[in-house]
Amino acid sequence: MKVLMSTEEILRGLKHYRRIAKQDVLRAAETPNPEAFRIHAESRREIYALLTECAEVKASEDVIERALELYQQLPFVSGTQEFEHPEIKGRENALENFFLMVGLDPKLRREARRKRPSLEETAQPAQP
Repeated sequence: MKVLMSTEEILRGLKHYRRIAKQDVLRAAETPNPEAFRIHAESRREIYALLTECAEVKASEDVIERALELYQQLPFVSGTQEFEHPEIKGRENALENFFLMVGLDPKLRREARRKRPSLEETAQPAQP
């Protein structure tokens, strides 16, 4: 995987994204669905914080690998109503923003996306 950003650049970008998400949390009350908007923004902030912690101790490639792992674990919620599953949609949005920021090869993102479980798969209890 070719990384075009240093960990310092990644940290600066994540800090910027966290600020935007915080502003969104603060303005949630002004939106048509304040609770969903707040949850979406908080979920993005959580992902940015998690990736920041990783970037503080690991190399750029490791941070991107961690982001890809988190992305693969997210269930698909595409096609659901706009305000359904705001936490999952917020995490997905944060990770996709991160991939754009670091210039991740779209092919790698598509490969990770294909490995994501369906929402139904994550809702089913594990079989003994």
